[in-house]
Amino acid sequence: MSARGLADQLYRAVCSISANIAEGYSKSTGKDRARFFEYALGSARESRDWYYKAHHVLGNEISQHRIQLTTPIVRLLIIGGSIREEKGVYQYKTSAEALAQSADEIIYQEVPLP
Repeated sequence: MSARGLADQLYRAVCSISANIAEGYSKSTGKDRARFFEYALGSARESRDWYYKAHHVLGNEISQHRIQLTTPIVRLLIIGGSIREEKGVYQYKTSAEALAQSADEIIYQEVPLP
């Protein structure tokens, strides 16, 4: 896939997270709201996957940072424990310190730019 194709897929997936949260929030029934939050969860997982696939374009440091930013979003969207998030590890050939950092530590650092 070309860099442009990766960028397009990633952009669509990331934008879909907030769009589905916003649409779900406006629904009047819990069942409708939950359905849109589940769509947002799927988009967040898809975004994380596209960041992983784009590491050769974005670079390992940026991809890892973005994956670690999307993981808490995935966790927040898990509703009532009925949707399970398996602990996935996205590893690159980076320093041991970077892999040992928690998502919270990374969020408050400078965001690497491509």
